[in-house]
Amino acid sequence: MDFEELLKLIKEELIRVLGESYAEYKEEAKEDIDAFLESSKVKLERWTNLLVSTELTVKDYEWLVKSQKDILVLEALYAAGASKRRLGHLKNKIIKTVVDTVIRVVL
Repeated sequence: MDFEELLKLIKEELIRVLGESYAEYKEEAKEDIDAFLESSKVKLERWTNLLVSTELTVKDYEWLVKSQKDILVLEALYAAGASKRRLGHLKNKIIKTVVDTVIRVVL
């Protein structure tokens, strides 16, 4: 498994999904997605490898990715005027998309 390709696919999927629901913030979302993926890259790679080797269950993997939610800072979106409530929904959607994409590709 080429993790860089998987990361690229996750980014594309996030941009597509967020573009559907948050089209007015698409450029800001790209900045925040890049920052999140860069800050989570090492952990995501380690956890994904453990998932592939069956040392982690899907449930464990999902829990670990959700633990990254606090580092998902949506500064560009907040500065652009997105409400805190909307940002909370967006964070949940980002985490779900990351988990769903990884599971679909690696399992």
